Amino acid sequence: MKHLGKTLIGVTVVAALAGGGYWFVQQRAAQNPETRYKFATVEKGDVTQTVSANGTLTPLVLVNVGTQVSGTVRKLYVDFNSKVSAGQKLVELDQSLLQTVARQSQANVVNVQTSYDLAKANEARMRALLDKEYISRQDYDQSLQNLKSAQAQLVQAKAAADKDQVNLGYSVITSPVSGVVVARLVDIGQTVAASFQTPTLIQIAQDLTKMAIDTSFAEADIGNIKEGMPVRFTVDAFPNRSFQGVVQQIRLNPTNTQNVVTYNVRINVDNPELILLPGMTAYVSIGVQKRPGALLVPNAALRFKPADAAGKKEGDAGKAAGGGQGNGGPAGGQGGKAKKRDSQSGTVYVLADGEIKPLSVQIGITDNRNTEIVSGELKEGDRIVTGENGSSDKKPSSVGMRMF
Repeated sequence: MKHLGKTLIGVTVVAALAGGGYWFVQQRAAQNPETRYKFATVEKGDVTQTVSANGTLTPLVLVNVGTQVSGTVRKLYVDFNSKVSAGQKLVELDQSLLQTVARQSQANVVNVQTSYDLAKANEARMRALLDKEYISRQDYDQSLQNLKSAQAQLVQAKAAADKDQVNLGYSVITSPVSGVVVARLVDIGQTVAASFQTPTLIQIAQDLTKMAIDTSFAEADIGNIKEGMPVRFTVDAFPNRSFQGVVQQIRLNPTNTQNVVTYNVRINVDNPELILLPGMTAYVSIGVQKRPGALLVPNAALRFKPADAAGKKEGDAGKAAGGGQGNGGPAGGQGGKAKKRDSQSGTVYVLADGEIKPLSVQIGITDNRNTEIVSGELKEGDRIVTGENGSSDKKPSSVGMRMF
């Protein structure tokens, strides 16, 4: 029995030593920078800083065809995607009422014409009697006045008749340009009213091989955008294809939405294949700065900060805060001021002599993946830390007996 107890104790001691050794090896491996961290090599290459925004594709020239007279749609000569030429019939309204008004105006012209003819004959007779001194000058002036009044009424009646005839012609809507119908907003039997504003019946894109993108850029980016800059964009319909355009205009009218100021940038796009359709959402990217042969580091390296460095920094901050209160210094004293960080500086961690060391650098432009290093002690070929491996994120936990 005693022999069995000694054997169990020996096995327990050996297992404990083996477990401790394994734990020690694991701890040493976890502290090894090559195992604990992810590294990248500093290289040289080209970097382009871009600004991005979303926009909507629209035809370069979009004509809204409306009507100047009210009426009921009687005929439709075109539909969606119809190709039209200038002067072609598009829509015809019911002409019954307009024809009646035109005939009434024409009859009024005939009536006024007879009155004018009578006044003209009376004026001729009165002039002959005045020459023979059978009537007074006043009687003749009265007849002359009647003639001029009848002449004016005749001109007015003809103008009204011409107006009604023009309105009758407006009941047939024709295309002002050649192009493609992109929208038909009316149907047969629908009544359109042109009392206060001209209703839109048809929308025609003059040339779909020339498109435009209307997009908005923030005021922080607008200073780097210039007319004539090349533009790259994508659309959801062709996610694996990139298209090109040119900045045509930066419109000076700002838009302020919840204190965010943006400016409309219009981009011209060639669409020879007619695959870009009006209304598509375009994801626009404009390259505003480019650096060839720049020293580049991944953005992850600039964001990385070791956990122990962060804890030490917090401890130092707490110690500084506690010391300030213990010395009786004012809360707003020199020790409480935070140093303002330069937006063009950063810190990377470099592997040197088996350890990682912080290195301050001055940064330049970025393409959201790599950042240009302008100055500092960093050089090509250095290995920098970009993150920690997942296995080292968790602290090792000790295994023991739970005491009740």
